[in-house]
Amino acid sequence: MDNNTSVEARVNAALDKVRPGIQLDGGEVWLIKVENGIAFVQMLGACGGCPASNMTLKGAIEQVVRADVPEISEVVQI
Repeated sequence: MDNNTSVEARVNAALDKVRPGIQLDGGEVWLIKVENGIAFVQMLGACGGCPASNMTLKGAIEQVVRADVPEISEVVQI
């Protein structure tokens, strides 16, 4: 992706990398907004009420997003 691609588009592209694994467990993750270097996501389906969703968020989603989009400092579930 080129430098003209928005931060939101790059975050969504990073989420596309982890989405298949999340969907295999019956869940989904959507980007809600990016504000002040924080990506706010909503976890749906099986992930919405799963006790392990925070581990998935911090251990998988946040790592991939931060690696692909250095402007993002944190991924937060809302």
